[in-house]
Amino acid sequence: QSNTYKTCELLIEYFTPRLREYIAVERVLDHIHFIEAEQKEQIAQKLRAEGNNLAADLLISAVIKKPHTPGWFRAFVDALRHSGCEYAADYIQVKLPEPEVEAENDYCVRLVEILSPSLVDINTNDVCLLCFSEGLLTQNDSEIITAETNNRGNMNGARELLKRIVRGRPGWFSQFVEILRKTEHQFLYQLTGGSPDSDKQVLLFDTTMCYVLLCADEKQPSQTDEPMESETTEDPQDESTGFTEHLCSLITSGGPEKADISLRDYQVDVAKPALEGENIIICLPTGSGKTRVAVYITKKHLDGRRAEGQSGKVVVLVNKVPLVEQHYSTEFLPFLKHAYKVERVSGDCQLKISFTEIVKHNDVIICTAQILENFLERACSGEDEGVKLSDLTLIIIDECHHTQKEGVYNHIMMRYLKQKHKNKRLKKEQKEPVPLPQILGLTASPGVGGATKTEKAVDHILQICANLDASNIMTRRLREHKKEPRKTTVTVEDRKMDPFGDVIKKIMNAIHNHAQLIPTSDLGSQNYEQWVVQTERKAAKEEDQKVRVCAEHLRQYNEGLNLSNTIRMCDAFNFLNKFYMEELKKKTTTDQEQIIKITESERFLFNLFKDNKQELQKLTENPAYENDSLSKLRTKILQEFSTRTEARGIVFIKTRRSAIALSQWVQENTKFADIGVKASHVIGGGDQSVVKPMTSAEQKDVLTKFHNGDINLLIATTVAEEGLDIPACNFVIRYGVATNEIAMIQAEGRGRAEDSSYTVVEVKNSGVAEKEFVNEYRKDMMYKAIDKIRTLKQEDYDKKITEFQYQAIMEEKVRNKKKKQEVIKNESPSKVKFRCRGCATHVCTGDDIQIIEDMHRVNVTAQFSKRFIRRENTSRKEQLLDYEVNGFIACKDCGQKWGSIMSYRGVECPCLDVKNFVVTVSDKTISKFTKWSELPVKFPAFDYAEHARQMVESSDDDETE
Repeated sequence: QSNTYKTCELLIEYFTPRLREYIAVERVLDHIHFIEAEQKEQIAQKLRAEGNNLAADLLISAVIKKPHTPGWFRAFVDALRHSGCEYAADYIQVKLPEPEVEAENDYCVRLVEILSPSLVDINTNDVCLLCFSEGLLTQNDSEIITAETNNRGNMNGARELLKRIVRGRPGWFSQFVEILRKTEHQFLYQLTGGSPDSDKQVLLFDTTMCYVLLCADEKQPSQTDEPMESETTEDPQDESTGFTEHLCSLITSGGPEKADISLRDYQVDVAKPALEGENIIICLPTGSGKTRVAVYITKKHLDGRRAEGQSGKVVVLVNKVPLVEQHYSTEFLPFLKHAYKVERVSGDCQLKISFTEIVKHNDVIICTAQILENFLERACSGEDEGVKLSDLTLIIIDECHHTQKEGVYNHIMMRYLKQKHKNKRLKKEQKEPVPLPQILGLTASPGVGGATKTEKAVDHILQICANLDASNIMTRRLREHKKEPRKTTVTVEDRKMDPFGDVIKKIMNAIHNHAQLIPTSDLGSQNYEQWVVQTERKAAKEEDQKVRVCAEHLRQYNEGLNLSNTIRMCDAFNFLNKFYMEELKKKTTTDQEQIIKITESERFLFNLFKDNKQELQKLTENPAYENDSLSKLRTKILQEFSTRTEARGIVFIKTRRSAIALSQWVQENTKFADIGVKASHVIGGGDQSVVKPMTSAEQKDVLTKFHNGDINLLIATTVAEEGLDIPACNFVIRYGVATNEIAMIQAEGRGRAEDSSYTVVEVKNSGVAEKEFVNEYRKDMMYKAIDKIRTLKQEDYDKKITEFQYQAIMEEKVRNKKKKQEVIKNESPSKVKFRCRGCATHVCTGDDIQIIEDMHRVNVTAQFSKRFIRRENTSRKEQLLDYEVNGFIACKDCGQKWGSIMSYRGVECPCLDVKNFVVTVSDKTISKFTKWSELPVKFPAFDYAEHARQMVESSDDDETE
C-alpha cells in the first residue's frame, strides 16, 4: 500500500503543470472531503488573493500531504470528475492523449485566448445553450454563465464561457467552431478556422496556422461551481499490480514526451557550478551538446525555484534569427513543454503581442539579443514598462564569445555589471539590493582576440569572463569522446597564363587613370576591396560623382576577378555582363527605349566594358585558362564521395555569389551526378549584400533536406559555421576562406561523424593556407590560456575579474561621455542655456559666451554684468602671462559663485566656471558638468580688438559728458 501511495504521489507531482491548467480550484474544493476544513480555507484564501494557479499548487500539496486517508487518490480523481475537470482526471489516471493531440489542444487553448477580444462579442446565451447540449459545459457551468450574463452583461458572460470551455478534453475546439457556425457567428466562425462556405460543415483548422498566430498565453482564472455529491469508489490498493508498474515505468522513463534529459559524464561535470547557482561559461566544441546542457540547467533551475514556491524566468539569447526557431523547436520545447511554458521571439516571428507580456506569461523565452536590449532600454528610459533584469532569474547567452566591445551581448551585460556594483554599495548602506539573474554563457571557442602571446590570450579570455561575470570557465577537450578530423591543406599552382584576369586588370587600370585613383594594394585582394569601398563612401560624402561611380564599377570588376580565381571564368563574365545590362536598363524608360541622362564617366565605363566584352567572352571558352583551385576541389569532392559508403559534406566559401555559382557548377557537372552528389547552397539572411539573401524558411528547407539526405553536399558561406544545427558530416572543405581561430574551430566541429576529414583548399589571393597555420597556432594558444586560467586560485581569479569589470565600466562611461559630447559638439551656441545652480535664475545663452586662448569662457555683454556682484580676491592675485585674476563674481540673487574676474591685456572679463551652472542643451538638461571640456560646443573666440574698441568709445563718451 505504501508503494502504491508513493506511486500516486509521484504521478500527481509529475503532472502538476497540467493539473494547474485544468483544475478549477473552487469547484474541486466543494467535492473533496479528505482535506481538513482549515486547509481548505487557506486554499480558498490563496485563490481569492493570488488566483487559480497558485491556489492549485497549494491544493495539490494538500492532496499529496502525508499521512493519507484510505481511498484518497480515487477520491481526488472523483472530485476532479464531478467538478467538471475531466481532462485533469484523465492525466492522473494515465489516460494520456497522443503528443500531437496534446500539442494541438494547447494551440487551440491559446488561440481562443488571443481571439478572446473578438470572441466576447458572441451571443452568449445561444452559444452557452448549444455548448451545454453538446457536452462542452456542465449544467453548473451553464447556470453560472447565464447568471453572469444576466447580472453583468453579455461580454462578461462570454468571458466566463471561454474560461470554462478550454478546460475540456481534446476535441472541444472543433465542436466549439461548429457551434459558432450554427449560431450564425459567421465572422467568428471563419476567424477560428471555419470554412468560408457555411453550407459545408468542414473545419479548416490547421495547427500550423494556429502556431503562427499564437501570441497570448494561458491564464488561469478562478472558477466557481455548485456542489455535487461525491462518489467514492475502490481504494487504489485494489487496482492491478500491472497498472502500478505502468505508472512507475511512465514516471521513471519521462513519459511519452522528451521529459528526461540524459547527459554524458563530461556534460554533467561542466554543468555542476551552474546547477549550484554560479555564473559560468561552458566552452565545448561544436557538436558536443552545449545546448542540451543548457536545457538541462534550465529545467533544474526552474524545478528548484518551483520547489521553493518561487517562479523562474529564463531568457535564452542568440545572435542570429534562425537560431531562435532552432533552439525552440529542437531543444527547449521538446524537453520543457510538458512542465513549462516555452516561447520564442525574433524579427521573423509572427507574434504581435508585446515582448513584455510574453516575458510575463512564459517560463522560457528564446529571442534575439537585440529584442531584449530594446526592452531593457525601454524600462530604463521610462518609455514604457519594458523588461528589467530583475524580472529574469537566468539568462543563457549562446555564442557568448561575442560578449565584448560594442556587441549587443555586451550592452546587456554592462547593465548587469553596473547593477552588480551598485548592489555592493546598497549592501554597505544596509539597503535591499536589486535581484539579478544567473548568467550562463555557451561557446565553442572564446578565441584569443588577435593575441600573439599566451599572456595576452589569457587577458582576452578573462575579459570575456569578466563581461559575463563568470566565476569559472568550464571546458573539456573531449579527445576521449570525439576524434578530431583529419586535416590536410591542398596547395595550388598559379596559372601559367591568366589572359582573362589580365583583361579585367587592364580595364580596372583604365578606370584608375580616368578617375585619377591610386590603389593601395593588389587587384583582386580583400585589401583592394576594402580600399575601393572606402573610396566610394568618401566620394559619396563629398558628392564627387565621377569617383563614386568609378569606385562602384571597380568593386564589381574586383568581384569578377575573385570569381575567376575561385570558380569559372564564365561565372565571372556572366556576373559582369549582368551588372552592365542592369546598369543600362536604369538609363532607359519603361514605356519607350529612350536614353536618360548619362554622365561622361558612365559613358566611358559602358564603352570600356563593351570594347572588351567580346574578348572576355571568347577567353571563357578555353578550359586551359581555368584556375587550378577548382580542379583540386573537384578532385577532393570526387575522392570523398567515391571512398565513403555514405558521404555527406560541407564546402565553406567566402561570398554569397561564389556559393551560388559553385553550387550551380556542381549541379551541371555530370561526373558528380554519376557518383550521387546532390548539392545545394545556404547563404545568409541579411541585406548587406547585393545578392538576394535567403529567408529563414529557405535556409530551414535546405538544412532539412541535408538532414534527410536529399542533399549530401552543402555549399555554405560562414552562416553555417556558427550555431546552426547541421547534421553530422564526414568531410568539411574550406575553399579559399579563412577568418580566425573561432571560425576554424566551429568549421572543424561540423565534421562530427567518425573518420571525418577537414581540408583547406588554397585559392589565389586568399592567403588561406598561411591563415590556417596561424589559426592552428592560436587555437593551441587558446587552450593553453584556458588551462592557465583554470589553474588560478579562486581569489586571484576573482581579483582579476573585478579589475576587468571596473575597467569595462570606466571605459563604458568614457564612451558614453564621448557620444554625448559628439551630439553636443554640433549644437549651435544659441541652443545652450545657463541657469544659476543656486537659485535656477536664467543667466545667459551660449551666444553670449566667447573663448580666450582656447581655454577661458567669458561673458562680456552688458546684460550679464547686471546679473552678478563682484567680490575681491582676498588671497594673493594670480599673475598668468597676459591675464590675472582680480576677484570673483557671484549671483546677485542668491550669492552662488559663478566664476572670476580676469584681467586680459588690460580688459576685465567675467570668466565663468561651468560647474556653477545648470546647463540646458536643446531644452534637455544635462547632468552636472565639472569642466568646460565636457561641454564641447564651439563658442566663438574672444574678439579683443572689437571689445577694446567698444570700451574706448564708451570711455570717450563719458569724458565728453
